[in-house]
Amino acid sequence: MDYSNRHIHSEMDDESQESMDACGDSSPYVPPHLPPMPGRERLQIQKSSVCSRAYFVVVMVFFHVYIINIIGLLFYVHYNNSPADIASADGDTSASSSGVDSRLSPPDPPQQDPDLDVRQSFSLPRIEGIRVGHVQRVSLKPDRIQEMKTLSLKPLLFEIPGFLSEEECGVVVQLAQLKGLMESQATVPPGDQEEELQPLLSLSPEETFSLLDLDQDGLLQRQEILSHSRSRDGTWLSPENLRQILTGQEASPAGVLTLEEFRRVCDGMSQHPLQQRGGTRRGQPKRKSRHTWLYQGPGSHHILHALRNRVTHLARLPSPLVELSEPLQVIRYEQGGFSHAHHDSSPSHPETTCSHTRLAGNTSAHTEISCRYITVLLYLNSVEGGGETTFPVADNRTYEEEALVQGGVDLTDTQQSCNRGNLRVKPTAGTALLWYNHLSDGNGWMGELDEYSLHGDCPVTRGVKWVANSWVNVDPDHQRQARYQRLVTHRQEGEPGREERETPLHHSNLHQDL
Repeated sequence: MDYSNRHIHSEMDDESQESMDACGDSSPYVPPHLPPMPGRERLQIQKSSVCSRAYFVVVMVFFHVYIINIIGLLFYVHYNNSPADIASADGDTSASSSGVDSRLSPPDPPQQDPDLDVRQSFSLPRIEGIRVGHVQRVSLKPDRIQEMKTLSLKPLLFEIPGFLSEEECGVVVQLAQLKGLMESQATVPPGDQEEELQPLLSLSPEETFSLLDLDQDGLLQRQEILSHSRSRDGTWLSPENLRQILTGQEASPAGVLTLEEFRRVCDGMSQHPLQQRGGTRRGQPKRKSRHTWLYQGPGSHHILHALRNRVTHLARLPSPLVELSEPLQVIRYEQGGFSHAHHDSSPSHPETTCSHTRLAGNTSAHTEISCRYITVLLYLNSVEGGGETTFPVADNRTYEEEALVQGGVDLTDTQQSCNRGNLRVKPTAGTALLWYNHLSDGNGWMGELDEYSLHGDCPVTRGVKWVANSWVNVDPDHQRQARYQRLVTHRQEGEPGREERETPLHHSNLHQDL
């Protein structure tokens, strides 16, 4: 018995010693509350192998957590890189398949909100008019403070005396003379005023239908309507009328308009397409003048540069909007020269596209229009007699086209009723007028056409009148405006000098003489 006990005790001692060595503790474990039993030899009980197993479990747990973290990191990298790779691949594929020159149309960055980008890059702050007669102080020239007076709130119109110096006015006139002036498109030939001012024909719906029905098959097709809308000579269909006719054609089950259906469309129009008043054509205002265009980009005269920068500061707009707008138009009105009342800009519709952004616009649009957010009119000389700029309905309580005819006199006819306009500004050398042709859309962008911006030029009764128009072009579609901005900027960077050569032709070809 003693031998076996000693043998067991020896084995236990060996195992305990190994376990204790693994745990790093060699002291024997003696329970303090158990006294030694008499007659029996006390066994030396030591720590078991539990410590080794716990150590192994802890190591394995940490190892598994590490592996799980590695796997999670790999998934994170995979799913965050894949969408960008796919978008990039799609962009490359579409660019190559469409055949578009990458120099002219840079790909848009993926995962970007274009609307947000446009609003951040192109904001359209407006000058506060406060009230008629309010004077604000502006700094447009170094070390000089100028006054800006509010002339009207409808439209928002300001007058800035001394905007140009006498020397600057003379340089602009000389540059225009060197460039050469051309007759305006809507010039009334001398001696033909009475013939031009005769009322236009008032056609019936049947006669209108016959004019539009090119193949005379008794059916008005879409392409026949569009062929008229794309004609520069057509003056009797407004964009509103055109849209209503197209809407009626699209609503027809057969996709064409019969004469009866066309009659119903005409009845629903706010104004008969051929109903005109007096001698003023709404689509093509008449004027008697000569004009030219002066490019203000790189390489142009330093005074033209300074003038453009001054317009930018006055309008408080981003410089790219002003720099990519139309060139400066210089107009000469000789004695008897005038222009009937008109709007510089046009109302926009889904069927129209802006002339200045047509490179980035919808090529399938029915009609190109002028989109001029701001007009800055510069008087280059003081006129001896006549030549006032008239705003017939400025600050009217309401605007109605029917109210433009009073006592048989058309207020848009400046030759006959210039003195009846609500507001007239006499030309003074160096003075500038700034007005907004559009309202705000409430979100910091260009809204609807301000109909109160109707204006014209009274006949010059003595001397000569020189003026210049600096327009700021803005597309009502802010995404299209931003795309146009990127496209032109990228072309300028890719091909230096090309834009300088092409811009004058580009804008003059697109301009509608108003």
